[in-house]
Amino acid sequence: MDELERWLVPLALVQLAPTLRANDIDLNILPELNEADLEKLGFSLGQRKKLLKAAACLPRPSASADPSAASVPSLSAVSSAERRQLTVMFCDLVGSTALSADLDPEDLREVIGAYHRCVAETVSRFDGFVAKYMGDGVLLYFGYPKAHEDDAERAVRAGLALIDAVDQLKTSERLRVRIGIGTGLVVVGDLIGSGEALERAVAGETPTLRRVCKHLASRTPLSSVP
Repeated sequence: MDELERWLVPLALVQLAPTLRANDIDLNILPELNEADLEKLGFSLGQRKKLLKAAACLPRPSASADPSAASVPSLSAVSSAERRQLTVMFCDLVGSTALSADLDPEDLREVIGAYHRCVAETVSRFDGFVAKYMGDGVLLYFGYPKAHEDDAERAVRAGLALIDAVDQLKTSERLRVRIGIGTGLVVVGDLIGSGEALERAVAGETPTLRRVCKHLASRTPLSSVP
């Protein structure tokens, strides 16, 4: 799964990737498109609206920038960071080490891919945002880029739905997921890294919560918490 597909998965629009690639459209070009452009590609009204809304959050490359520096975030993107309450979720697979030892690399790739798609599709129903894939772990934000008054509750509901969804995946091995959740006041939105390592940076209490979430996920499944 390439960078474009990973960006499309939480939007439930990954099926559009072949058409976008065929027209030489990547994440740098998407913010420059308008609804007429997307209509010419044959996308439905709903697909166009979703793409335009999500593309508005992508950084726009500077016209005067050196092509070799195209992956460096623009000043406007860096200054778009904002202060807000954020709920963080970290989830990972139970027994992933054993899976990697028992499965052929191609089979493992299919299992992890199905798991990643399941996570993205499930949390998108609760307006969760996939911040980063880390092997069998996934970092998710609730309250960014779109905030709700009940983001913490949405995260918990998404976590419970995710446990059921992963358990029902039709893969060569039965999968179970562990989940940790925490909430804190942060500054979020700065872009760090580039290419596949690009991530929305979070400053404040949440970086600590993120490590706590990962620790909790590695110890106790959400489904076993009273």
